[in-house]
Amino acid sequence: MAVYTEVSDEALRAFLADYDIGGLVAFRGIAEGVENSNYALRTERGDYVLTLYEKRVDPTELPYFLGLMDHLAARGLACPVPVRGRDGESLRELAGRPAAICTFLEGVWPRRVRPDHLAPLGQALAQLHDASGDFPQVRPNALGPKGWAPLLEGCRDRGDEVSPGLVAELDGHLAGILAAWPAPGALPVGQIHADLFPDNVFFLDDAAGRPRVSGLIDFYFACTDLLAYDVAVCLNAWCFEADGMFNVTKARALLTAYEGVRPLSAAERGALPVLCRGAAIRFLLTRLYDWTHTPADALVTRKDPLEYLKKLRFFAQAETAGALGL
Repeated sequence: MAVYTEVSDEALRAFLADYDIGGLVAFRGIAEGVENSNYALRTERGDYVLTLYEKRVDPTELPYFLGLMDHLAARGLACPVPVRGRDGESLRELAGRPAAICTFLEGVWPRRVRPDHLAPLGQALAQLHDASGDFPQVRPNALGPKGWAPLLEGCRDRGDEVSPGLVAELDGHLAGILAAWPAPGALPVGQIHADLFPDNVFFLDDAAGRPRVSGLIDFYFACTDLLAYDVAVCLNAWCFEADGMFNVTKARALLTAYEGVRPLSAAERGALPVLCRGAAIRFLLTRLYDWTHTPADALVTRKDPLEYLKKLRFFAQAETAGALGL
């Protein structure tokens, strides 16, 4: 469920009057996504996506997200472009929420990740990192290492209801990850997507039937952090099979294509195992927090934290980047 704020026809027509994109033809709620309310919007001039930003999003951070998308699109990356109104602004208010309209991207996200999805993904991720290199704004990663201990603390009372002994195991993993985490200045830093899961990457087939990336979406976890951490997020999100096994063929395709655009430094390669552990515990902890704090009958679908416990255990045994496909 991804429509938390309902919008009336009348309110939307008044909202669109501030834009030069034509009159309203149709709109409908988009069921995917969990953070904001999204609508597919059709006007006399084309298709767009309308987003109303819900309470979990800090309105003061919206200029960073929208500015980053503008910046990336201007440098040729396939991502949504915020549409500016007649006053030159892309952010305004609708139904009591901050709201923006972005361009619509063609393509579908892969419900089943195949090995041939990984090279286009790796190339697109590296292009994102290169294209954002001169973006002037900074947003600290609120879900980075400094945020993990508070998340775990918030799950301490009920975490073992998910799996006996889980909290103690996570205490041990977290201590090891933080002790081994790269020191400030040790690795390249830039703008990262930080949430590039399969449902945030659109593909279309080329003339030969091979998938190509047609769009990267949902930049609302983007932040300023280690570039190689973004790679680690993708290794977590894209390179495990349904049975929990790590697919080194997919990982190698991702990493090889990434390095074809932006080669990893020796320090980044060496840090990749702990970065993967960090990415695994980040998604485990946010899932665990939501699992223990969301009523079972809530409209939001809770995601299984234990999927990421299996991944965390795997990466804890992967001592070198060679085990990850490098």
